[in-house]
Amino acid sequence: MRQAYRIISVYTGDLSGACSALYELGGMTVMHDPSGCNSTYNTHDEIRWYDQDSLIYISGLNDLDAVMGNDDKLIEDITVAAEQTNPRFIALANSPIPYLNGTDFEGIARVLEADTGLPVFYIPTNGMHDYVRGGGLALERLAEKLLKRNQKNREERKGTEEENEGGKIRVNVLGMTPLDFAATSSVSSIRRILSEAGMEVTSCWAMGDGLDDLLKAPEADVNLVVSSLGMRAAVYLKKTFGIPSVFGLPAEGIRQEVLCDLKRAAEDKKDRFPCRDLRGKQQEGEKVLLIGEPVTMGSLAAVLEKKRGCCVRLVCPTEDCEAFMAEGDMLTRGEEEVEKAFRAGEYVIADPLYQPIVPASCPFVPLPHLAFSGRIFLKDMPDLFGDLPASCL
Repeated sequence: MRQAYRIISVYTGDLSGACSALYELGGMTVMHDPSGCNSTYNTHDEIRWYDQDSLIYISGLNDLDAVMGNDDKLIEDITVAAEQTNPRFIALANSPIPYLNGTDFEGIARVLEADTGLPVFYIPTNGMHDYVRGGGLALERLAEKLLKRNQKNREERKGTEEENEGGKIRVNVLGMTPLDFAATSSVSSIRRILSEAGMEVTSCWAMGDGLDDLLKAPEADVNLVVSSLGMRAAVYLKKTFGIPSVFGLPAEGIRQEVLCDLKRAAEDKKDRFPCRDLRGKQQEGEKVLLIGEPVTMGSLAAVLEKKRGCCVRLVCPTEDCEAFMAEGDMLTRGEEEVEKAFRAGEYVIADPLYQPIVPASCPFVPLPHLAFSGRIFLKDMPDLFGDLPASCL
């Protein structure tokens, strides 16, 4: 069977991606699904669960409700919970059963908004896609629902030297979740890097900042998208507020190039793609395969090409990523295609759970990824904004 998995794991699903993206923002996220999915999410996909509270609920959909609908029960349960917890917003996330049944989530959202007086939005997940799709949709819908009312802020604050701390370039960091950046130092690292470059972080979507910080996003001059998960929010911010984006990771080795792209984008309002455009310089030498989503891993591939002098190709198993792929990269769907792609390499850098399908003759270097192997290798996950592990170089 194509697009099936019999040996390796699968990437975190869209439901978990949506919950992770909204985790720290003070809202209520409701997964409409039978009981059990919440424990799967907080056990395998969410490392903040035991240190930081978040209003993430499962609706407890039963057989009768699934067959007959019973949307009134869902609406009543959410309304009662909202009265007790006072969230900043309510987000509804779909799952396979209500998706197949055609549940009218947009209608439910309108009823809830009228009943609770809170902003309510629907994230069109269905349990059949990966975390890049789900997290991206969550940030996009959050932006659509809550940022338009702040549209005037950018014009009011733009060019105000006193409030802009001497004219520093203001940056929205998009796509920051533990699913791609599990090292606890990741948020402080990106803030330090931008501060040392004479820039300031307006908002970080969505790790280390609360909702009030994200509402300042229209005041920024440029977006730094550090993961494909932030792409949809970047597109919305460009379309609505004219804020350009730079897609890439300011990792050690290509940091200056990415920071220069941020400065140029803030001036000419054009998007830039260092995760893709800094690659392909090295066509000769050892062929290294790197697997993952292409903004983060494409940036690391550029670092490897520069530091190791090898030819790096990306194997991309995640969704919504075609725009970030360089010539020679491979888009894969399913274990069979990934295994075939690995046969074309002389060296593989990937999450340890990929090793069983890597050819025995091919050297393998583990680079753990929370969205693929969960907490199993958590202590070994590096801060991607610093130096790559010596084993990769």
